[in-house]
Amino acid sequence: MAARIKKGDKVLVISGASKGTRGEVLRVIPKEDRAVVQGVAVAKLHTKPKGMGQPGGIVEREAAVHLSNLALIDPSTDKPTKVGFRVLDGGRKVRVARKSGTAIDG
Repeated sequence: MAARIKKGDKVLVISGASKGTRGEVLRVIPKEDRAVVQGVAVAKLHTKPKGMGQPGGIVEREAAVHLSNLALIDPSTDKPTKVGFRVLDGGRKVRVARKSGTAIDG
């Protein structure tokens, strides 16, 4: 199945503890239907020191969020939208914002 949300997209969290937060997708995990979004679902990890280079302590890191809890931000209207697909004349398949009808990736 084609990816509706990709790395680098601007998304809005529509449910969960971080509801209403906007951020950029840092990483997508297709096998688990999850994505890591900048500034969303921040977890505190307690780490041990590793050798001489890295000290131990409490590190904040983004956790993965399920794709169903994310809505893509339409680049033309700056509002959340569903994602559709359209095949161009050359046979290339592009993502399309359902609300405005504009192509998301070129």
